[in-house]
Amino acid sequence: MSDGSNDGHHDGHDDASPRGTMRAITQDRLGDPDVLTLTDVPRPEPLPTEVLVRVRAAGVNPVDLSTREGGGMADVIGPPPFTVGWDVAGTVEATGRGVTTLAVGDDVFGMPWFPRRAGAYAAYVTAPSRHFARTPPGTGHAQAAALPLAGLTAWQTLVDTARVGPGQHVLVHAAAGGVGHLAVQIAKARGARVTGTARADKHAFLRGLGADAVVDYTRVAFEQAVRDADVVLDLVGGAEHQRRSLDALRPGGLLIAVPGSLDPAVAEEAAGRGLRATGFLVEPDRAGLDALAALVADGRLRTEVGAVLPLAEAAEAHRRVASRRTTGKIVLTV
Repeated sequence: MSDGSNDGHHDGHDDASPRGTMRAITQDRLGDPDVLTLTDVPRPEPLPTEVLVRVRAAGVNPVDLSTREGGGMADVIGPPPFTVGWDVAGTVEATGRGVTTLAVGDDVFGMPWFPRRAGAYAAYVTAPSRHFARTPPGTGHAQAAALPLAGLTAWQTLVDTARVGPGQHVLVHAAAGGVGHLAVQIAKARGARVTGTARADKHAFLRGLGADAVVDYTRVAFEQAVRDADVVLDLVGGAEHQRRSLDALRPGGLLIAVPGSLDPAVAEEAAGRGLRATGFLVEPDRAGLDALAALVADGRLRTEVGAVLPLAEAAEAHRRVASRRTTGKIVLTV
């Protein structure tokens, strides 16, 4: 382990780029996927307590798309030019002074800096060492890159916020998606009974993950199929969907609204009906990453990677995520 600034440090040069630079997907304006271009940018250097990670794969999340357009976290990271992306899997190339928990050569995964700028669609990233955890043994970089933001969203909502445990009933909306398919497995690992909403062609997939029941939301109103949920994890969003989700809760039950946070009118209605409701935003979390890694290592959690594309095809990856028809996660390889 390193306690000095240069122990194990090497130049980390990206052979495809001029010295001191690296390949990255950048955008110089907000807009559609075509604003994403592959360019050379300065390669970062780790500060004290930080690690330099050579990115092998980067997960693509809906927040990347909305940020690219000017929504999402665009107000946090500031105006273009910038590089989107927060999901990282790769190898520690260098450690800054003071880092004791990771060493050069460690395979790691994480969601650094969220919601601030991380620049994951690039050959290298730097971030505090505790924004990363060691990749579970036997897990490929693409699988690991699919896990951090979606996995931490599922873990922090179900475990830290809702404290889901044995005997509880959890309803997961968009259960076959990036966050949803992990939430189903985490809720099952906590001993809960799980119902997922998804189109009919995703039902076998969800049952294979352990879902106890599935609801085709295109044919059945989910709030008529489920009335006794202790927790509803709403990964769809919008005031109307949130309001309907209240009807699926038992008295005292909890609605966790992820995309777009909780509509104030829905919060007011929930309180008036003796229900609980909250918005949510994921945070970097070493303990959560370690917990996810342990579930993966135990064979109780697997990430479904729907497609793997090269970094240069980031625009195509964004188009596929925008279609909302993908199963699991889309990953870019660097």
